[in-house]
Formats: sequence, structure tokens, C-alpha cells
Amino acid sequence: FIVNDAPYGNERAYNALRLGMALQREHADTLVRVFLLGDAVTCALPNQSTPQGYYNLERMVRAIIKAGGEVRACGSCAEARGISALNLIEGAEISTMSQLAQWVVEAERVLTF
Repeated sequence: FIVNDAPYGNERAYNALRLGMALQREHADTLVRVFLLGDAVTCALPNQSTPQGYYNLERMVRAIIKAGGEVRACGSCAEARGISALNLIEGAEISTMSQLAQWVVEAERVLTF
């Protein structure tokens, strides 16, 4: 999955992670990889506080990782937003376009949100 939008404000990141979680739950042999670009890099920040009953992207990213998925955030995008020095959710990593290119080549399918 390639996610481009911020975690809150619209539901693209939410829907991407929701689908990723469903794939992991219903097709255990499927490797889910999520690459966060642009404002989506903030999906991998810890300590997100959302109102009761509202979806929380931090918990969803953690669930993807816990189920064996991989989550990477674009280093250039993180740097441009001043968050490259911040800690990400455990298991998420800062990465590169080269890594994304490798994932695209290896993937059977690429979904963009």
C-alpha cells in the first residue's frame, strides 16, 4: 500500500490501513507492506490522541506491524515536515524511495491511497 494523505482530515489513510488489516486477518499468507509518503508519514507517529469512538491510526499501524506487516515512512517527506528526528511507532522505520521501488518490483499488487 502506498499512502499519501495525512492520518486525519479525510479517510484515505484510514481506509488503506483498514483494508490492510482485513487482508492480514482473512488471508494470513499475505504480506502487507505500507509505505507512507507526504503527509502520511505522520501516521507513524506515536502518542496520537483521538476522541473516544474515533479511529486511531497509531493503533492501526501497530496492528499491521503486530500481524507481521511492514511499515516504512519516506525519509525525505519526514525531513520536509520536521519529524525525521522524532521516534516513530515501534516497528515502523524511516526509509527511501529506493526501498519503495524495490517493494513495487517485488509486489504482486500495489494499491495507492
